[in-house]
Amino acid sequence: MPDPIHLAADLAPTGTLRASINLGNPVLAQGTPEAPTGVTVDIARELASRLGVPVTFECFDAARKSFEALRTGAADVAFLAVEPARAAEVEFTAPYVLIEGVYAVATDSPIQTADDVDRRGVRVGVKEGSAYDLFLTRTLKNAEVVRGVDGIDAFRELGLDVAAGIRQPLARHVAADPGLRLLEPRFMQIRQAVAVARDHRPATVSFLQELVEDLKSGGRIAESLASSGQDASVAP
Repeated sequence: MPDPIHLAADLAPTGTLRASINLGNPVLAQGTPEAPTGVTVDIARELASRLGVPVTFECFDAARKSFEALRTGAADVAFLAVEPARAAEVEFTAPYVLIEGVYAVATDSPIQTADDVDRRGVRVGVKEGSAYDLFLTRTLKNAEVVRGVDGIDAFRELGLDVAAGIRQPLARHVAADPGLRLLEPRFMQIRQAVAVARDHRPATVSFLQELVEDLKSGGRIAESLASSGQDASVAP
């Protein structure tokens, strides 16, 4: 293992690990900006412990803001979905958690499955800058992506045809609203990984890769998800 002092100097040059936390994804983080919790917070704490430095949390309500903090140097590490548009600017580890992107529609919608969504005239609400925004913008050929603060809010406020989102919170909306139903199957698998700037030494990136694999194989990721009440899958 590389010298922790050199790793800390590379990964936390201010002497404190600044972790960018996306509170807008309830699978990854919960709590408040003053007291965040969840799997990403636990990973950041473990990373800081192994580096021998304190950790602070820069909390945001959207992935695009968390990504921007990392990209501009306001944070040292972030927890983001792997997407080509992001990978061009940051370095990703292997994923630690897999979550699903799914659609919801009105109960009386003629759209019956996820495969029916990509049709001309269909408007899909997404959270701006989210992994599923990036994915659907890249892959939908006929349907229109409509961005908002949240996919379900855009769907309701603008009278859209479809809402896109992460399975767990979108399923909760559907359970609370008899006027909604989920579409199957999922339209994407979202691979959540640790991200850092691309200018780090190879040894630093390798250290992060090994950390993620260690936390997965040792059961720490599963324990963290369970303790925060999340049913997402640990990445293999």
